[in-house]
Amino acid sequence: MKQEIDIDNWVRKDQYHFFKQFEEPFWGVTITLDCTLAYQRAKQQGVSFFLYYLHQSLLAANQIAAFRYRILDDTVFLFDNVHASAVISRPDHSFGFSYLEYREHQSEFIAIAEIEINRIQQSKGLFPPFVPENVIHYSSLPWLDFTAISHARSFSFKDSCPKISFGKMTEHAGKKSMPVSIHVHHALMDGYDVGQYVACFQDLMNV
Repeated sequence: MKQEIDIDNWVRKDQYHFFKQFEEPFWGVTITLDCTLAYQRAKQQGVSFFLYYLHQSLLAANQIAAFRYRILDDTVFLFDNVHASAVISRPDHSFGFSYLEYREHQSEFIAIAEIEINRIQQSKGLFPPFVPENVIHYSSLPWLDFTAISHARSFSFKDSCPKISFGKMTEHAGKKSMPVSIHVHHALMDGYDVGQYVACFQDLMNV
């Protein structure tokens, strides 16, 4: 479900009209996420650490309204929920894009995700049968402790989905951390919104 935003009476009216004209309206930051406690929880529960932090990220995104905005045919909508479209690696080092439906409860999300991951790893092709507009594009680069990242983009393709990438987990003085890159459409959100998301994501990783 989604609701149309009345842009003329929207607090972001001026920012929206300004930034939507840009050839490259996306901006991004890279932050360092403390994942010490989250890694321990994942191991205690016997679940994939990737799916554990992916679910926490999606939980955080669904709590921040700005991450649920999408531009469709020059109209802004606020979706009730957003889902994940994550890059999934195959044994032959190729990959496919997934559609991982959002669930508030971790066990339900992981069960759905494991089925989708198995489907991709046992098949060929790049795209899943169905991907809605209300997704976040996720990728993981567990080989790289990056400090910045850029994304391949086709400017002719209208896209307003946030793009979140996770890097290599490292440990220093007993603390585990990993870089997280967040790219978002500037017509839909600013630094304040991304700051809210990062704070919420870190809180969930500390639970």
